[in-house]
Parts: sequence; C-alpha cells; structure tokens
Amino acid sequence: MDTRRDPVLIDAILEWPVTWTIARLALVGPYLLGGVVKLTDLPAAAAEQAHFGLNPPALWAAITIAVELIGPVLVLSGRLVWLGAGMLGVFTLLAACVANAFWAMPAGQDRFMATNAFFEHIGLIGGFVLVALVSERAQRRDGTGRA
Repeated sequence: MDTRRDPVLIDAILEWPVTWTIARLALVGPYLLGGVVKLTDLPAAAAEQAHFGLNPPALWAAITIAVELIGPVLVLSGRLVWLGAGMLGVFTLLAACVANAFWAMPAGQDRFMATNAFFEHIGLIGGFVLVALVSERAQRRDGTGRA
C-alpha cells in the first residue's frame, strides 16, 4: 500500500478553488487576448490569414476571432467545457499545421523553430483534453453541471 502524500503546501495549492480558475485562464488566456486584439484590428486579422494563404481572409479572420473568444469563455465559465476545449484544440491543431509545417521546410534554423513550435502546440492540445477531462469528472462527482 502506497502511503506517500504530496507535500502539504502542494496539496493546499491544488485544493485551493482559485487554482482551477488560474490554470484554465493560463491555458486559454492567450487565445482570448488574441481574439480581442484581432477584433480591434480587423484589417490586420485578415492580413494574417492572407499571409498563411487562407482565402477569403476576412472569413477566416472572423472564424478565428469567434473561436478565440467563444472557446475561452466556455472553458472559463465551466459550461460546455468540452466544446470550448474541443474548439480550441482543433483550432490549435489546424493553426499548427498551417503556420508550423516543418515537414515541408528544408533543414535549418527555420525548420528547427517550426518543429519546436508545432510540438508546443501539440502540448497545448493535451492541456485542452485535460481541462475537458477534469471538468467532466468534476461534473459527475458534484452533479452540478458545472466544473
């Protein structure tokens, strides 16, 4: 029987209700900020989409803004967390493939950087899966419908 315990300080931090909110905000905050920035400068948002070869750029900018605003709100609100995390996970995978297609680059510094960025994005997707799992388990345990 394993009787090891986490250090008391770590247990206190992990059990502190605000930790769950801070962790979710840290995960989705960059997307939320990105959505707000794009919303305040629609021409730049469309130019970014055009840079990556997405046409029509205004449509792709609108979709990006919607995902970057709605996904975080769902994750942070504790309602339909699976949907918000799923939106952001799929968006992140697509964005990683478009912006960091290291497999199509010649060897060198650019490929090295794109490879690192691609796999960092894969890590974010894992974070979205974990948020959805923790939320689902909390809802089942509490029966509240919210995480």
